[in-house]
Amino acid sequence: MASFTPTVPMAPPRTSRDDRGRVPPVDGGGGGGREPGSGSPNYRTRLRRARLGLGVALVPILMLFVSFTSAYIVRRGLPTLDPSTNQLVHDWLPVQLPTLLFLLNTCVLVVSSLTLELARRQLQREAALEPVQSMGVSLGQERKIPWLAITIVLGFCFLAGQWMAWQTLQLQGFYVATAPSSSFIYLLTGCHALHLFGGILALLAAGVATLLHRPLDSRRIVVDVAAWYWHFMALLWIYILALLEVAR
Repeated sequence: MASFTPTVPMAPPRTSRDDRGRVPPVDGGGGGGREPGSGSPNYRTRLRRARLGLGVALVPILMLFVSFTSAYIVRRGLPTLDPSTNQLVHDWLPVQLPTLLFLLNTCVLVVSSLTLELARRQLQREAALEPVQSMGVSLGQERKIPWLAITIVLGFCFLAGQWMAWQTLQLQGFYVATAPSSSFIYLLTGCHALHLFGGILALLAAGVATLLHRPLDSRRIVVDVAAWYWHFMALLWIYILALLEVAR
């Protein structure tokens, strides 16, 4: 005859807690890329999203200059109808570019791209040393070079150099409406300067965040995205300069 053994109730297992009753954090336990104990995304998730947003924003800029290039090449070899003679003529005038000034501006922009990369790596080093300093360990006085401020100054120097280049073109008699060739020069260089000014505004925002002692991770994200944008602007300017020199 079958017999039944009475079951003994057991209490559910309890997780060990500290003296304040808090559960210890679990590493690698998911969380959807969020900071433990909070609903905000962690640094890597925020950085990945910011870089993705930058990539999406760079696509229309790239397509804009590709369209400018196509229009520049097509218009260069396209004749127009002269209403006085009723004949097709070529109105594309060769423009003497301020090559030396453009090359100087290129050097300034390349150096500023290097200084911004140094600023980005400087913030990465600060983030790596932050846990050690938070434990009260003194690493000595380290001299910090203001790479971000140097980049902003070089950016304004580049814009000033572009203004001087436009003034040189005007002294030669080439204005926006002088000829299609001069119109494209102002269009390409002016559009690039406008986009570069947007990068300077982002760097100024990062500088203000530093003065206001914003969280280090937020400043790292702003500088990282601005650095990649600045590198793109430097490469884009080199491309524009090569286009104007080769296809003029």
